[in-house]
Amino acid sequence: MVTIKDIARVANVSVTTVSRALNGYSDVNEKTRQKIVRIAKEMNYSPNTLARGLVTNKSQTIGFLVSGMNRSANKDNFTFEVLSGANECISKRGYDLVLFNTTTSKQREKTYSQLCRERRVDGVIMQGMKIDDPYLKEVIESDIPCMLIDIPIQSKTVGYVTTDNVLGAKTAVNYLIGLGHKKIALINGHDDAYVSLKRKEGYVKALKEANLPIHKEWILDGGFLEEQAQLAAAKLLKSHPDITAVFCASDLMALGTIKAARAMGLDVPRQLSVVGYDNILLASYSAPAITTIAQDKFQLGYQAADHLVDMLEGKDVSHVSTLTTDLIIRESACPPPITVAYKK
Repeated sequence: MVTIKDIARVANVSVTTVSRALNGYSDVNEKTRQKIVRIAKEMNYSPNTLARGLVTNKSQTIGFLVSGMNRSANKDNFTFEVLSGANECISKRGYDLVLFNTTTSKQREKTYSQLCRERRVDGVIMQGMKIDDPYLKEVIESDIPCMLIDIPIQSKTVGYVTTDNVLGAKTAVNYLIGLGHKKIALINGHDDAYVSLKRKEGYVKALKEANLPIHKEWILDGGFLEEQAQLAAAKLLKSHPDITAVFCASDLMALGTIKAARAMGLDVPRQLSVVGYDNILLASYSAPAITTIAQDKFQLGYQAADHLVDMLEGKDVSHVSTLTTDLIIRESACPPPITVAYKK
């Protein structure tokens, strides 16, 4: 196996010069650096990442930590798209990516720092964390660089990438109001998710700005799950049959709401309009295809990775990004049914 000593001998320079040239240090003469790089390529030199990590105390590896990853999450493909974005960026910037899963209970068994040391990661991207997860507090106190997805915590070693969830939810509800709906319910995720709180905030703001009443009993949690949302929607629609539209804080919950409406004999969208959030692939294949708020899940991961590498490389730039959303109009929403009052 070719080593930097072999390259140094052929190039007639010191081992230190070869090491600094291959690691991009600016104090090496450019002509010398190019010569060393050329010789390294000709000799098919491949750096020993593990050995280099033992010397530099850097592994060139980033951890992608997902909370609560399980089979039920496969349907929306959300984590995969975020992971794909992170992986593409990290590969371009010369790092490796390792994926690992956690839960709230696991976080009580092993600290964040212990986990990072065991996996030998230089930094971490966190996705799917709950507001009360133990690791969130540990992240702030740790000196290990971290990027959070959808949780706006910031410090010297922590940044975040999110979408404008308040505006996204407002856009969805305003679209329904624009169609003529005045009785709009909300199937939200759960209170442990930051995005749920923000999407509820957007829902409430839209109704207030339109001078429409806010009925607390019209707001139920669906846990970001299709089946749970179906049960919540069935309960909601049976208790309040005058509701003409439902905004769901995820597309999976919109699918569950449509199922509940159909089971009750309601036509979507003629008798009940439904708008989702996320623009997952299934939203376009649903019958009817779901009108939804699109967020760029790939860019969530890509920008989180980009910020994290900048942080690791000591770049003095902002490590916060808020992405925009888009309203995707399809077939699941239309003007409310016209009701005619007859005199006896």
